Amino acid sequence: MLRQYELVEKVKEYDPDADEAALNRAYVYTVQKHGTQKRASGDPYFSHPVEVAGLMTDLQLDVQTIITALLHDTVEDTLATIEDIEANFGSDVARLVDGVTKLSKIEAMPENERAAENLRKFLLAMSEDIRVLLVKLADRLHNMRTLHFIKSPDKRQRIARETMDIYAPLAERVGMYEYMREMQELAFSELEPEAYSTITKRLEQLRGQDGGQVDAIALKIKQALAEAGLMVEVSGREKHPYSIWKKMAERHVSFEQVTDIMAFRVLTDSDADCYRAMGVLHTTWQFLPGRFKDYISTPKSNGYRSLHTSLMYENSMRVEVQIRTREMHRRNEFGLAAHWAYKQHDEADGEVGWLRDLIEIVDASHDAEELLEHARLAIYQDRIFAFTPKGGLFQLPKGATAVDFAFAVHTDLGLATVGAKINGRHMPLRTRLENGDVVEIIKGRNAEPQLSWLGFVVTGKARAAIRRSVRLKERAEVAEIGSKLFDEIASKVPARIGKKAIRVAVERLGMEEPEDLMFAIGAAKLTDREVMEALVPGCTAEFEDDYDWSKRERAISIRGLTPDVGYTLATCCHPVPGDRIVGLRRKQERVEVHAIDCLELASGIDADWLDLSWGRRSHGAVGRLSVTLYDRPGTLAEMAGIFAQNIANVTSLEQTQLDHPFTTYEIDAEVQDLAHLMRILSALRASDAVAQAERI
Repeated sequence: MLRQYELVEKVKEYDPDADEAALNRAYVYTVQKHGTQKRASGDPYFSHPVEVAGLMTDLQLDVQTIITALLHDTVEDTLATIEDIEANFGSDVARLVDGVTKLSKIEAMPENERAAENLRKFLLAMSEDIRVLLVKLADRLHNMRTLHFIKSPDKRQRIARETMDIYAPLAERVGMYEYMREMQELAFSELEPEAYSTITKRLEQLRGQDGGQVDAIALKIKQALAEAGLMVEVSGREKHPYSIWKKMAERHVSFEQVTDIMAFRVLTDSDADCYRAMGVLHTTWQFLPGRFKDYISTPKSNGYRSLHTSLMYENSMRVEVQIRTREMHRRNEFGLAAHWAYKQHDEADGEVGWLRDLIEIVDASHDAEELLEHARLAIYQDRIFAFTPKGGLFQLPKGATAVDFAFAVHTDLGLATVGAKINGRHMPLRTRLENGDVVEIIKGRNAEPQLSWLGFVVTGKARAAIRRSVRLKERAEVAEIGSKLFDEIASKVPARIGKKAIRVAVERLGMEEPEDLMFAIGAAKLTDREVMEALVPGCTAEFEDDYDWSKRERAISIRGLTPDVGYTLATCCHPVPGDRIVGLRRKQERVEVHAIDCLELASGIDADWLDLSWGRRSHGAVGRLSVTLYDRPGTLAEMAGIFAQNIANVTSLEQTQLDHPFTTYEIDAEVQDLAHLMRILSALRASDAVAQAERI
């Protein structure tokens, strides 16, 4: 662990004007606040924030970031408050500490929701100041280095999985490859201990057999480049166990079949020297077609720049070579942190445009699973490059389609998309893009995203925006049904209902907008009584105490049952007065009343069958219908009007299928009897809005 004076000296080495007094105060503050707290390793707890601060000094970050690292756990794990931090260290440090604190785990939530909530807070906090991300990545890296001290295997697995799924990809997206590689290595050893052990042992065996082959190849590369007049640095290494394991899994091959285990790095003085070096290597050894990548002319989205190529060395050995300048290398290894350290904040901020997409995903995601799915899509896929007709360059994941491209350009463009031209030709929206494609998006005035797009889009941003748009459309249609039902409910109230009464009712029900009330009515989340009482408190007192407010008035009796026998109308077939009915009686259970043609009767072999019939003047039951509408504006409202005209209350409405240009709904409606239900079916089938209507 770094001592106080050692930490200060490290900062002063790269920043002679650093506020030494503030650093000393922060060090003492974290030691005092954490006091006698211990880590799982048995070390004093304050050793952790001190080590995180040490990682920040390795990146040569500013004093505020170092102090934030020292204090990042004080608010979460001690009695210190953000107000205390602000009073002692200023508002900027307090804001950064608060940002890191917001990322703390929410232990009471299920694992997937906890991970989603952590990610949500993470993204929002780092959107305000990217240094929050740098501190959090260092915090996670040090926790991974000490993961083996945690006794619970389940907890170790959870932390390792979260690191592999979220933190390592985020480190890659901001170009911090050293952090990414170490996180992956540590997580891999925990998640796949047998695979890690096997690959590590095989690498040790190779090391003992090759007789310094890595160094020999590095020397040969350096000599070839020196003969061409290029003074370079060349280093070689074996690939990391996780990288090898990933290749084995992707290619479905054994360790022995992975031929490119060795990788070499060439550092030059200039961009021009990089291309010269590549030419020398390609003429000295055979290069593998399709394995050359130029990230200098077209950098990765995180700012990474380098040339990548694969060569066939002696004895048909494949080796990977990366060629870059020394300046590129410094930035490639530490990415955004290197930009920040050298005060190029504007440049650094420009390289996290993907972060804005993630924030949009946070706003659009409906639940924890959806957020995690979309965010993971956004942070870890390989990239391709596509252009707008005016030459704008956009990076997308492999497999991206024209719809993904539209949403990458702008969410509003994605929402208005009706077609696409790729390289000047009209192509289906599901067409997968290739490197260098020129994509022109065709907009429509009344266009709407289709649910079917979710079957082929691959970016988190597109998926989140499409799902959000579809949800809003469905909500508006259900609210339109609710407004028609509201008029029927309001007609029972002994007062004239105006806009003011509706606003007051909305407040009484704990809602925000009248549209919320209409949606709740349309979705059958409120009974008539609850709505009437909200409109005019006390107005339902005149109704009988046993009035069933969840349904319209009913008067059902069943012949064939003794008066003391309870019964229920089966929800599988929804019998209504007029249907032939039969009862199933089991011990200790109420009699189930089914329509005679109900398929569920086949499961009644263990029950007594009762021959039943409806009592005289029986009326009022729920019938279930399947209605397929044409997917165009106004059809849902027209269907609602048919139910209202036939005085049938819709108690449940669920969309069961969307197959453009049709949408199918399953509807529960209160009807008087079979004749009433058939009149509604006839009216539905006669409507131009309805493609098909059947009773379930």
